[in-house]
Amino acid sequence: MSAPAVRVHELSKRFGDFVAVDRVSFEVAPGEVFGFLGSNGAGKSTTIRMLCGLLAPSSGLAEVQGIDVAKHPEEVKRRIGYMSQRFSLYEDLTVAANLRFFGGVYGLRGARLQEREAWAVHMAGLEGMESRLTGTLPGGWKQRLALACSVLHAPRVLFLDEPTSGVDPISRRRFWRLIDEMAADGVTVFVTTHYLDEAEHCARLALIHAGRLDALGTVSELKQVFAGRAVLEVQAPRPAEALDALAREEWALEASMFGTRLHVIVRDAEAGRERIEALLAAQGNLPCAVARILPSLEDVFIHHIEESDARRQAGAVSA
Repeated sequence: MSAPAVRVHELSKRFGDFVAVDRVSFEVAPGEVFGFLGSNGAGKSTTIRMLCGLLAPSSGLAEVQGIDVAKHPEEVKRRIGYMSQRFSLYEDLTVAANLRFFGGVYGLRGARLQEREAWAVHMAGLEGMESRLTGTLPGGWKQRLALACSVLHAPRVLFLDEPTSGVDPISRRRFWRLIDEMAADGVTVFVTTHYLDEAEHCARLALIHAGRLDALGTVSELKQVFAGRAVLEVQAPRPAEALDALAREEWALEASMFGTRLHVIVRDAEAGRERIEALLAAQGNLPCAVARILPSLEDVFIHHIEESDARRQAGAVSA
């Protein structure tokens, strides 16, 4: 069995009294597309910056390709590719000049640099754009160029921090095709995101909330949290009023707003549907529609956040 590409054990980062990452542990296999999923401020970027050797851990262990990140951050930086959350290229340089600059930073020279530049242009679909100023490129093309620059030196581990933030859906789809192609070539891809549809592309997901790892597994494994229960989607003219009423019912295990609809977790689908319809009728909150649906990754995410917040509140009260 091959050693993990990334190994994290009890990793923490504190800024004064604030704990940004709290004793996080996981492993990432070689060639795996590993998703780090969480809302803004959950600790995703702090974790990835520690793994890239850009931020020293407060405690715990982090290894990338067997190298201790805290002890040898510069060695880790040479071996990985990293695409930051913020656009990191030089907008006043051309596409070719950016590639040449980053290739030089990674120590590429001569024929090898030319070979990798040509590969990167083709990989990112930027043929014919080499002489254009980077600042004039559409957002999706800029992101593909940033990805190309981060893998010029052919790293075996690639860290992407919310790489498609602010990019249109078509460009996001193209970007993920590039990620899948690299993973097929054996590159380990560690990607942070808050887009739930993107998370479905990952082989495994880690859900982080308030600095703590709340769940880890494949999408199918994570959805098993609803095994033996049913998810009902509810439509009603006054959804906020319906949500308030459902929150007071013990048989409604969870109730959350999804746009203008509600998702309600119950033990029995048919009994739950009848109870919801009766409750809405008593409110005069009609016409209504209640249907059983398959749980989505968003249902899983919200479930874990609400459970995590409830545990923290209970701990604070008992303390």
